[in-house]
Amino acid sequence: MYQPVSFEQLGTPLSVFNPSQFQSWLTTQPPSIQAWLNNTGYNGIGLALIPDANGQLIQAVYGYSGTSQLFSSADLFKALPAKTFLLEANHPDALDIAIAWGLASYKFDLYKKNTQTAATLAINDQAVVTQANQFIAATCLVRDLINSPAGDMMPQHMAKAAEQLATEFGGQFEQIVGDDLLTQNYPTIHAVGRASCHAPRLLDIRWGNPTHPKVTLVGKGVCFDSGGLDLKPSQAMRNMKKDMGGAAHVLGLAHLIMSHNLPVQLRVLIPSVENAVSNNAFRPGDVITTRQGITVEIDNTDAEGRLVLCDALTEACSDDPEVIIDFATLTGACRVALGTELPGFFSTDKQLARDLMEIGEQNSDPVWQLPLHAAYTDMLKSDVADMVNSVPSPFGGAITAALYLQAFVKADIPWMHFDVMAWNNRSLPGRPVGGEAMGIRSVFTLLQQKYTA
Repeated sequence: MYQPVSFEQLGTPLSVFNPSQFQSWLTTQPPSIQAWLNNTGYNGIGLALIPDANGQLIQAVYGYSGTSQLFSSADLFKALPAKTFLLEANHPDALDIAIAWGLASYKFDLYKKNTQTAATLAINDQAVVTQANQFIAATCLVRDLINSPAGDMMPQHMAKAAEQLATEFGGQFEQIVGDDLLTQNYPTIHAVGRASCHAPRLLDIRWGNPTHPKVTLVGKGVCFDSGGLDLKPSQAMRNMKKDMGGAAHVLGLAHLIMSHNLPVQLRVLIPSVENAVSNNAFRPGDVITTRQGITVEIDNTDAEGRLVLCDALTEACSDDPEVIIDFATLTGACRVALGTELPGFFSTDKQLARDLMEIGEQNSDPVWQLPLHAAYTDMLKSDVADMVNSVPSPFGGAITAALYLQAFVKADIPWMHFDVMAWNNRSLPGRPVGGEAMGIRSVFTLLQQKYTA
């Protein structure tokens, strides 16, 4: 659940500024408000509630500080009483304030009763309200999907979520389920998911005008990852409901693309499986022939994400799109390199990578490029197959995983691969502990600039 921003013309006036603007703002206020703020020692940081002579609230003032332009005002939502507050007209940061408000209001309460009332932010600008709510809804969709317990977010549930999204925006949805994956030549998706009672599947959304440029998104949809026969220890397995975070990200990004009616021909591919343990689970040492015909020796069954992605990436290339973008909760090595809050990405297009890095710095949704260091490709060699799915060495794991995936992408198609945590380990303003969208606002802005310029 989240609190959307509303379009209204009435409400308790709300002034928001950074501390450097406080004194100039104060000189424009009536003497009574100046006196109240001076007498209460307000210095332009944090929240001040201003009453009238009868003690009724007549204005709220908030001075923000912090390193993030977007999230610097996110604490405002929790600080205000349950009333409607009208942001001052033509505020230059109205969109950021509105997005931060909505993201700060998010609470995953599907299994808990929420009886608390909350403040409402009103803005007298329908365009700002619409755009803010589109960004809020997309991010909260990602959060909801990741936060959902695995028992309620298995491949069939993810298929329903994908179908609902396609239907909402007039797209088409198809899926290939169970043994049909073998019939239609998606062997690695089938191999990873066949041990579960929840049938593996490939989800496929298509949307947009066929004459527009093709953009294809691919998301890792491992709904729960036990590690397979290379079983994870309990601590490492505890949050593996989030291993479908890549799928959640591409659905959230698709929501942004479709809600903004971006002039692209969009395709979304999600290989959705549970990596379970059973008598028919795939094994270390097995060799699987992929959709592309490359044979892969299984070094570790816990490196299953790249297996389901490789067949989906091969299919993504079949349409020759202008760009392929995949998201996956792929490696712990990327978290070691960059921490849990900065998603890493790899790209075969230097200009796209540079543009994306710059966008991320500007809009408080940072991403960081890691190298596709070709010399490490030798580490993927196998004695019995074309390649292994996992390198035993603990070094450079995010790079070797990306190099594995690159083998399944046509060299002439620009490709971006995101290795994301998809989870907040700590609570930050506007970013509660739990599932999180990382990088999708930046990628959307990149696509928006590229295709609406």
